[in-house]
Amino acid sequence: MSDIDETAYPRLREEISLQELEKLYTPTVDERAFVNTTYRRPVARAYLMLQLKLVQRLGYSVPLADVPIAITAHVCRKVRIRRPTKELLAAHDASGDKSRHLKHILKQLDLREFDTDAQRWLVSRAEVAAQTKQELPDIINVLLEELVKHRYVLPGFTVMLRIARAARERVNSKIFEATLKGLPETIRTRLDSLLIAKNGKTAWDRLKQEPKQPTVKEITIFLQQMRWLRELAEGLPTLRDVAATKLAHLTLEARALDASDMRSLPHLKRYTLTVLLIRAQLHKAIDDIGEIFVKTQRQIDHWASKRLIKYQLEHAAQIEKLIGKFRDVLTAYQLDEVELARLRAIRKAMHDDPEQLIAECDEHMAYANNNYFPFMLHPYKTKRSLLFECLDVLSPAATYSDDAFMEAVTWMQAHRNSHKDRLDIASSDLDLTWLPEKWRKLIVSKEITDTNTITIHRKYFELCVFERIREELQSGDLYVEHSERFDDYRQHFVDEKTFLAELPIYAEMVDLPMDADAGITKLQAMLTTAAETTDLSFPTNDSLSFGPNGLILHKNERPDPPSGLAAIDKAISELLGEKNILDILIETEYWLDLHKIFGPLSGYKTKLDDPRERFIATLFCYGFNMGASQTARSLKGLSRKQIAWLNLHHITEERLDKAIVRVINTYNKFTLPSYWGTGKSASADGTKWSLYEKNLMSEYHIRYGGYGGIGYYHVSDKYIALFSHFISCGVYEAVYILDGLIRNQSDIQPDTLHGDTHAQNTPVFGLAHLLGIDLMPRIRNIKDLIFFKPSPDAKYKNIQTLFSTKAIDWELIRKHYLEMLRVAISIKVGKIIPSTLLRRLGSKSRKNKLYFAFRELGRVIRTSFLLRYINDPELRSTIHAATNKSEQFNNFAQWSFFGNEGIVAENIRHEQRKVIKYNHLVANMIILHNVQGMSRAIKQLQIDGHQIDQSILAAISPFRTSHINRYGDYLMDLRRKMEPLNFRYRFH
Repeated sequence: MSDIDETAYPRLREEISLQELEKLYTPTVDERAFVNTTYRRPVARAYLMLQLKLVQRLGYSVPLADVPIAITAHVCRKVRIRRPTKELLAAHDASGDKSRHLKHILKQLDLREFDTDAQRWLVSRAEVAAQTKQELPDIINVLLEELVKHRYVLPGFTVMLRIARAARERVNSKIFEATLKGLPETIRTRLDSLLIAKNGKTAWDRLKQEPKQPTVKEITIFLQQMRWLRELAEGLPTLRDVAATKLAHLTLEARALDASDMRSLPHLKRYTLTVLLIRAQLHKAIDDIGEIFVKTQRQIDHWASKRLIKYQLEHAAQIEKLIGKFRDVLTAYQLDEVELARLRAIRKAMHDDPEQLIAECDEHMAYANNNYFPFMLHPYKTKRSLLFECLDVLSPAATYSDDAFMEAVTWMQAHRNSHKDRLDIASSDLDLTWLPEKWRKLIVSKEITDTNTITIHRKYFELCVFERIREELQSGDLYVEHSERFDDYRQHFVDEKTFLAELPIYAEMVDLPMDADAGITKLQAMLTTAAETTDLSFPTNDSLSFGPNGLILHKNERPDPPSGLAAIDKAISELLGEKNILDILIETEYWLDLHKIFGPLSGYKTKLDDPRERFIATLFCYGFNMGASQTARSLKGLSRKQIAWLNLHHITEERLDKAIVRVINTYNKFTLPSYWGTGKSASADGTKWSLYEKNLMSEYHIRYGGYGGIGYYHVSDKYIALFSHFISCGVYEAVYILDGLIRNQSDIQPDTLHGDTHAQNTPVFGLAHLLGIDLMPRIRNIKDLIFFKPSPDAKYKNIQTLFSTKAIDWELIRKHYLEMLRVAISIKVGKIIPSTLLRRLGSKSRKNKLYFAFRELGRVIRTSFLLRYINDPELRSTIHAATNKSEQFNNFAQWSFFGNEGIVAENIRHEQRKVIKYNHLVANMIILHNVQGMSRAIKQLQIDGHQIDQSILAAISPFRTSHINRYGDYLMDLRRKMEPLNFRYRFH
């Protein structure tokens, strides 16, 4: 049964703060007038007012005898009537007065009774919700919104649960039946064969196979897997009419089941789950092939660039020799001699064979201007076959109409089996106008104009084409059918009708003009004001100056810590006492009932006898990286299989996010975090997590060293982490910087975002502005950044040297203004997430006009920000403090990930992402536990006479570890008495 706590169904809590009592249960003047004119007897007025405030708060009527005393006492005190006893309240509940009161209340609040007609209407709404939702709490929450919107009294929770469950059954049955109808007998037989064991293994296990480290051997095996998947998917129904969210949940359920589980399912559901998993694995495999192609070509590129550096170091002496020879020749040429004598002097100056010197010059010129392309031939020899096979699978298509490059791809594939290094072709057969000049010098070795014939170096040509394909796959200029990562991102934008309907609402919400001209005027004013303000204040700004190498920002003086901070911090630690890390998990889970979020993926009632214990063990295992075997040894009574089973069959990334949100919302109810921040800003930063090498996600990280992936976190200024990603080391982190705020579902909703230097990307600035996010990253090497003037003729007395000669291209922004707003609205309605778009808006894009528009808008926003940044020392201090909180959280999260030497042992990518979410969850749980203990300790210290002012409260941090014992005995005692949560701590 779905628990009421998992839904937004309103209910009374025993614990209620004084602020909530005042805000929610204090009668208004109109309500007092209504009650006084309805009844004269004081006790009747008390019953009516109490019932009115409860229906107003909850949306339904409850027995007055069950209402917490604090609420009853508050309402009666406000209407100046003695509080009735519990016995009198129970007698009123049993009388006919209650129903009469309710009729008066419904009329006063303009609410409609939930009758038979309303139930039929709600059943139809539930069926609509079940078409996109699979979890019962999600369907119930939709129904609650509908009931409130149409002003119905809420029915009982069990009624809503029954309606939601029946609607889900009907919708799922229709999906299952439609799938079966689209499967001929031959295909059913093919699908059934997946579950038949041969030599102890089934093809169902092969279906879930993941690519390993991208060596030639492993990739060849995976390409075979890809072909097998395509054969399996042949003729399967597409299920286009089913919502993507529904399909995603059912696919997760299929992935969690083994062959024996699948055989035990009803055949309708079994066939549907099988079809969905095959299609999902095929799409994922196409993404993987695209990723392998990109990584392989990037490795060739990286190896060649490193080889060039090595070559330059090795040949430094040869270059010096050539320069010396050239100087000798120039000296000889300048001799005041007759021509013959001068030639003799030049010949003597050369010493060596001129042919040898010319060859050395040619070799040097081949790599001039840091041209490392010639070095790419060596690693390409072993990767050539793999790249062609990947290209065969991907069959990329262009998002633009220029056919020259795509014709070159076709020509390259047609000559794939040629053994000649150089090919003579008619210039009319192959348009090479798209070739960059560096590549042209290597590829075109001879041009015969009278016969229109050119000779090209075949392998250099192939390398150039593959390099261009890599760039355009990443920028979105090329897309791959049936891929998710490399699909045509334009398909995710809202249609014209939706755009026009949402535009006024969205423009008002983020304070943006709907009209392009008005938008340009506002941007111009913003940039002009920022430049003029900075120029005017420059002479009096002691925090910046110009030096020989450009702008210099002087570091702000670090303020001294508040007096008495160290002593108070030590006293807090002593009062916290030593805590076992497992006990912290147990107590926090007891407060929040997180295990209720993690029911079976099938959506039916759990068969577990001890769900809380099993969930805590799973958190302990994956959140602290203990591993299932070590957890089974540390926690008695549980086997390795039991722990791993719950993770596979109950836990998803989405559910972990829900649990994280519950922790954040609980944390936000404490007073102490309000001294650390307002909740209106957050910072984003990544840290490397070590992985084993044998998986596609693992990549060598140059900055950190070693193989791994990046855990990328958005941390509130209140110290709690709001969102987390796990991304490849090779990915530009700024691509994901906006996702955390867009996908954050907690009560803490920042609108200002800080980041490290990588967040300076101009398209990111442009998109953030349209999403209503104020992007303020930390800036390093500001003298290397480009400032853009609002107009070519703009001149400034003090900061003119800051600006580039280039000005903003306002016409480009105006031309694409509405198109960029369409992108922002598409993100707002959930059609696309920022990272999906920003991955495409790369600096390598040649054709994507949207990229150039976002880049130009970003130049406006970034220049305005940079001007504020250099002009305001306090802003720099704020940004520095915010990014420090992210770095501190990264250290805190890794401190809690102490098992297995901090190496993520999972080789399956969705499991790797889950591990990062597990760790995010347990880190937040520890922070919440610390804040509860710190609040109690600070209050005790104040009672004992210690002076703790706001400056001290603001300077302490919840990232405390000294009182936590991570090692030793782990005893899971769920029966011991635990301290309840207490949000009432207030500090004077």
